[in-house]
Amino acid sequence: MATVTAPAPTRSVPAPGNRRRLGPPDRVGWLFILPNLVGVALFTFVPLVSVVVLAFTDWNLVSGLGGIEFIGADNFTNVLADPLFWGSVGRTVVYAGVSVPLTVLFGMALALALDRDVPGRGALRAVFFMPYIVSTVAIGMTWLMLMNPSAGLVNQVLGAFGLTDLPAWFASSYWALPALIVIAIWSGVGYAAVIYLSALQDAPTDLYEAAEMDGAGPWRRFRTITWPSLLPTTVFLMVTLFIGTSQGFGLVALLTAGGPGDATTVLSFYMYQTGFQFYRFGYAAAIGMVTFVGVLALTLAMWRAQRGKALND
Repeated sequence: MATVTAPAPTRSVPAPGNRRRLGPPDRVGWLFILPNLVGVALFTFVPLVSVVVLAFTDWNLVSGLGGIEFIGADNFTNVLADPLFWGSVGRTVVYAGVSVPLTVLFGMALALALDRDVPGRGALRAVFFMPYIVSTVAIGMTWLMLMNPSAGLVNQVLGAFGLTDLPAWFASSYWALPALIVIAIWSGVGYAAVIYLSALQDAPTDLYEAAEMDGAGPWRRFRTITWPSLLPTTVFLMVTLFIGTSQGFGLVALLTAGGPGDATTVLSFYMYQTGFQFYRFGYAAAIGMVTFVGVLALTLAMWRAQRGKALND
């Protein structure tokens, strides 16, 4: 007996010109995301485009919009020949180049110490992470009191150990930048430790067990297993912390205002001075563009340097 196969149901395909129109649910969805779209456009895309345009102009805010004059690449030429710019670059490199590696190093050490059965481990994580989420003003005022040259707790402790020539900290052109570096490390160690703790949860336990069976000691296990598995996290922290530190403005403005002299005038504060104190917005925009290119190049270099060296690569 022959079997009869029922024809498969056909799906109607709309003609190319008959596209589905937005119905009420779609319009409601667009209405929900409209405030975010407007906010991103006004506070992200418009400023970005404005910075790029202003970098090719000579504009003093006092002259109004009618005073904008297009000068081509003159701002970039002047920035690259500006000794004040290169001085701020050097201070930024010292500020970030010292604070970021030490923050990552201490954060890794703290994470390795907390990645075991320690009593109150959850509370300790919260305590160490707290400085990262506290406002810049609160951190600045706290350290301003701690590092007071005459009555601060830091100098009192140093004096208790017999030191006589105590640092003036923020009032000293020699000690102001190291003081900012100490604060940056203190406020960022908790963040680095929490990120490292998350990465340690994904560490390959089978490799650790095999290494222990082969008689590998703690240092060899760290060098051959832990460090390669943490390398992508380390690069991520180096990049994000370096970007954040190079853009750091609040602590410098609050504690030193770039001084004494120009001892703590890093790139972000020099950019602020140029734009909002000297009203040279075109020149300040050019400084921002050059800074962006430099940070981007360094980020790409760090990312390429770690490729192929991670445990899972």
